[in-house]
Amino acid sequence: MPIAHERRWSVEDVWALPDDPGQRYETVDGELLVSPMPRFVHQRAVAKLGLQIGVYLTGQTVGELMFSPYDVVLDPYTLMQPDLLVIAPVSADVVRGEVAPPAPYLALEVLSPSTARADRLRKRPRYQRAGIECWLVDLDSQLIERWMPGDDRPQICAAWVTWQPAGAGEAFKLDVAALMRAVLGTSDEKTAGTTAQQ
Repeated sequence: MPIAHERRWSVEDVWALPDDPGQRYETVDGELLVSPMPRFVHQRAVAKLGLQIGVYLTGQTVGELMFSPYDVVLDPYTLMQPDLLVIAPVSADVVRGEVAPPAPYLALEVLSPSTARADRLRKRPRYQRAGIECWLVDLDSQLIERWMPGDDRPQICAAWVTWQPAGAGEAFKLDVAALMRAVLGTSDEKTAGTTAQQ
């Protein structure tokens, strides 16, 4: 997925690339990352997870859920597109495009064979350095790695994720096992093979 060039890619360089619906372009600290069009199981995971988080946020009014493609620009050489992200509630000037939207406070990446290395080793540490909580959704292992800013090791969530952003009256509780069954179409037994092909 990373492109091995000595060139340092800026956000402006990425924006200048020709549009290609089959590719996603990102740059992390100047390293260009190129990923292919996601496959069905990846998008199913994004949709089902997004539905649950979206319902929760509607009831709490502490943030807004967004889906990729959505540019998160952290510095002149870092532009990432998390699969799902949560930003603080926005004002009308953001909606009108007069000011940039805020950086997310939660970023979620659904891992796939073609993106897992970059998601884990490039994007996840960069989210953390920016103070952004990051969830890595691992369909093969049927768990979620929850990384807080400053963590050296993730919280491994195979049963539940409990998340309560600042200002929320109650916590979001995600049944990870049920999510995986819904995404993968499996019973409680793990499905061998092609769960997270991308």
